[in-house]
Amino acid sequence: MRRARSGVLTLLLSAGLALPAAAQSFHLDSVSVGGDGGTDYLTADPGGNRVFVSRGTHVMVLDSRTGQVVGDIPDTPRVHGIALVPEVGKGFTTNGGDSTVSVFDLQTLVVERRIKVPEGGLDGIMYDEHARRIVLTNHSRPRGTVVTIDPASGALTGSAVLEDDSPEGAASDGAARLFVNNEGTSTMQVLDASTLAIEASWPLAPCEGPTGIAFDRQAQRVFVGCSDTSVVLDAKDGRIVARIPNGAGVDALGWDAAERLLYIPAGRSATVTVVHQDTPDRYRVVATIPTVPGAKTISVNQRTHVAYLFQPVYGPAPAAAPGAPPAAPGGRPPRGPVIGAWFLMLRH
Repeated sequence: MRRARSGVLTLLLSAGLALPAAAQSFHLDSVSVGGDGGTDYLTADPGGNRVFVSRGTHVMVLDSRTGQVVGDIPDTPRVHGIALVPEVGKGFTTNGGDSTVSVFDLQTLVVERRIKVPEGGLDGIMYDEHARRIVLTNHSRPRGTVVTIDPASGALTGSAVLEDDSPEGAASDGAARLFVNNEGTSTMQVLDASTLAIEASWPLAPCEGPTGIAFDRQAQRVFVGCSDTSVVLDAKDGRIVARIPNGAGVDALGWDAAERLLYIPAGRSATVTVVHQDTPDRYRVVATIPTVPGAKTISVNQRTHVAYLFQPVYGPAPAAAPGAPPAAPGGRPPRGPVIGAWFLMLRH
């Protein structure tokens, strides 16, 4: 397992715009790490110095300052996301492989139980502090679902059926509503946080195939991430108040509420677009930062204001068997084995 600090991706960029001093320059450090498995979401621990990274069949825990591996949570088949609930001292993972949620102790990392979720298709996860519930967004069939869990007892407390079978992220307004992106229909559905009753469905064009989501509680704005063009919505009525150009291959957003900075990672373009909120309805791209191909999810520590990305490195794909049919046009090329990974730390 190689953990040596690398200067290959270390860079310093100046936004060159009239912003506060803290938002004028961005510094990206990279650490080469080992470990098996691909990745999806990662989650920074706001109360400590750890980052939890999904690795396919396990969750790797890294020191957020150095990138050193400090722990591991095993047996999380096809894990996608991680949610942390400091109030009860627990963490939760969505395991798509067996439709379970692993519950682990935040200090020891020991898995205490597995919660079976009958709806299936587990993917996104977040903690709604207002309703004090874990929220799952599931690629269930024939239509996607939202499922809620009591973090203290582990009991399933509610579910709702959505418009299509590919809901992505969810966000809470910290009061009474949840917002869920539907990637297939390019819509956002609004749910009552307590009853999960669906209150509205908002079209998101020109944002097509929405994935990442974040919420600005101060301005009551919803950020929606899409390839090429992301949008900002007024949370009261779904009105699109701003359009933001960004790279291709977006899968998550990072929002630094104190610094008023939105981070949009794009895996196919290998960039992070950094956007400053001047007013609730006015946004400026202040930097476009090169990262590594495939890095499409991000997590921001609200205490330290550092944004984190993670991306495995794949070796050459094995040769096709003699007589095998050619790959479908436009499909993703086959990947070889994981031979390493980059842990990226973006500071400003």
